[in-house]
Amino acid sequence: MKLIIASNNAHKIGEIKKILAEKFEEILSLRESGIDHETVEDGTTFMENALKKAREIAEISGCAALADDSGICVDALGGAPGIFSARFAGEHGNDKANNALLLEKLTDKEDRSAHYTAAIALVYPSGKEVTAEGYMFGEIIHSERGEGGFGYDPLFVPTGESRTVAEMTSEEKNLISHRANALKELCKKLDSDA
Repeated sequence: MKLIIASNNAHKIGEIKKILAEKFEEILSLRESGIDHETVEDGTTFMENALKKAREIAEISGCAALADDSGICVDALGGAPGIFSARFAGEHGNDKANNALLLEKLTDKEDRSAHYTAAIALVYPSGKEVTAEGYMFGEIIHSERGEGGFGYDPLFVPTGESRTVAEMTSEEKNLISHRANALKELCKKLDSDA
């Protein structure tokens, strides 16, 4: 079966392809499948956004579609930036600006605990839906470290680690990330359905 990932984010697609490679015969990004579509993410939760994206791409393509919505939730900021993680500083996907704003908002905060959340939705052309969520807990440090990863990875140290996610290899990150945890949960559900 063919799967279309409702994204063109190369980091995200690479992570998803590695984890789901054995579950589908072919896994394509939107670009690879020739679909030029932007879902309006107007949900109030990560899962609402993921389901909306997956449903739209399944309908457009006639194939199984997988979407995720993910972000970082900072305890001292009441869970912000949350679903607005990618556009926290205004411009979508401006990691440097988003990280700078996060550090600015945490300047006088002692509690720097945070967690990444990933909501995954898999929608089949038949209308069947399988969903899963995953988390990675840790804390926000005071300045960026590391060259890898994307988003808030240079500021986030997972619980039990001394390195930021940006200091880890993609293989190390894929073992513990919120997206990996959500995809593992999804795989369990797919295996139990088989």
